Amino acid sequence: MARIASCLWLALLLNAARLLPAAETKPASQTEWEKTIELARKEGKIVAGVPASADLRKNLEEAFAKRFPGIEIEVTTARGPANASKIAAEHAAGVRYYDVLISGSLTPLSLLNAGILEPVEPLMILPEVKEPKRWYGGHIFADNAKRFLYSFQAYESKNLWYNTQLMKAEEVRSFDDLLNPKWKSKIGVLDPRGAGGGTSTWAFLYKTKGEEFLRKLAAQDLLLARDQRLLADNLAKGRLALTIGLTYYSLAPFIKANQPVRPLPEPKEGSYTSSGSGALSVIRNSTRPNAAKVFVQLAAQQRRTGDLRQSHGTSDPPV
Repeated sequence: MARIASCLWLALLLNAARLLPAAETKPASQTEWEKTIELARKEGKIVAGVPASADLRKNLEEAFAKRFPGIEIEVTTARGPANASKIAAEHAAGVRYYDVLISGSLTPLSLLNAGILEPVEPLMILPEVKEPKRWYGGHIFADNAKRFLYSFQAYESKNLWYNTQLMKAEEVRSFDDLLNPKWKSKIGVLDPRGAGGGTSTWAFLYKTKGEEFLRKLAAQDLLLARDQRLLADNLAKGRLALTIGLTYYSLAPFIKANQPVRPLPEPKEGSYTSSGSGALSVIRNSTRPNAAKVFVQLAAQQRRTGDLRQSHGTSDPPV
């Protein structure tokens, strides 16, 4: 009888064990993410080169302080080509200071061709970031290999800005209207021979209007410059009626100061979709690889939240 009772008790205990909830097992990605954050805190900080936007810098600093306490973010604000040149020079000298770069999609090509960039996708950890099926249209890369230049935003570009005291929006409803003699010496263009909105807009005009149109436009005595501040200042002060290639963050100080500067409504020929200054690249052989991974998760998630994209002055829904 004692043996039978022992067997019954054992059976009851086994049944009770089956009824207990199974211990939760963390997904491997969550374990890796927590380990990455821990190692990033030991590395101490992340160094990021970003566009000359005070809003973007502020948002990045606040995001890291809130989401990743213990990981400092050091931000260098400058035009993309300036940051890229500094990264290239330091890399040639054997210095590994920068970890990541946010810029336009053309800016990092020189770094990519020099072998200075790290593939981005292997640095994605969280499923909501890593898995392409979680994103409408999948991941967006700006390089041919679709590995190095990750676009965390996409929106319809606003690269035509006008002075409301010199021009009425209805006066330019087609790109052909730019050829009106009235606008001779009144149009500024961000030099398309360098990376930036000038290159993208010039390429769009070439594709939609053709080479002959560009020749006629060039005959309008354009103010061609690589200094965005110079073009923006000329537009705000009425020396120019319209600029081509400038983006919001170059004009933001004038807009906030209530200067007569507005984006031109889309011409009948349309516009193009751009990542703006929303291309993320990661510097190869960073001394803070885990902090770089943390930054990749944060930046990639902006494609859903739009926080960083708002900092670039766009208000369209994220794509």
